[in-house]
Amino acid sequence: MLWCLNFIRELDMLGIMCRLLAALICGGIVGLEREIKRRPAGFRTHILICVGASLTTLTSQFLLLELGYFTDLARLGAQVIAGIGFIGAGCIIVTKNRRVKGLTTAAGLWVAAIVGLCCGAGHVEAAFLVTLLILFAELVLSKLEYWIVSTSRVINLYVEYTKKDDLDQILEKLKEKRVTVMDIQITKNASGTLKKPCAIFSLELKNTKASHLITSISRIEGVLSVEEL
Repeated sequence: MLWCLNFIRELDMLGIMCRLLAALICGGIVGLEREIKRRPAGFRTHILICVGASLTTLTSQFLLLELGYFTDLARLGAQVIAGIGFIGAGCIIVTKNRRVKGLTTAAGLWVAAIVGLCCGAGHVEAAFLVTLLILFAELVLSKLEYWIVSTSRVINLYVEYTKKDDLDQILEKLKEKRVTVMDIQITKNASGTLKKPCAIFSLELKNTKASHLITSISRIEGVLSVEEL
């Protein structure tokens, strides 16, 4: 730890203000990246969670060191780590085609709470380091992830069609394109009062690009929509 920041680790008014300010900055940085991408939990949400978690740690220290109560310093922090899951669960949604969204935002809220606990404990060096690592993962590693997905030979397609016979035409088109069908999940998607047949295909591509395959399937008569999961 940096000796020049020892004043932050003191449980006086200056130390408390610096810890809460560090939590506000770290939470704001992470939340700003989510806000720019129009995610459900953004700038203010991350700030509130990070500052609240920081205050939780400060409260634990105050109860033990100032008031002399016999308490476990880690108890309140442990409740924050467990309780943040309820907020994170609210950011996770499953779309009509069974695609899960919001996992990264939920994970960001969870780690923002831990960063806040770290700030409240006075270990601001680790808090700022983790904040930078979070930004690196969101801004740099996300591009690497997209590149890996775009070059993958295995894709999942969600297809809606009008009647069962259309499924045979889809399979014929896949055979024509020399695409290996690894798995098929057939179900029905409720749209208003109607239930449209749909299927999720797990496919292994060889010499066909995903975009070209999606275009070919969408042109089949009876196919309503095609989307890559």
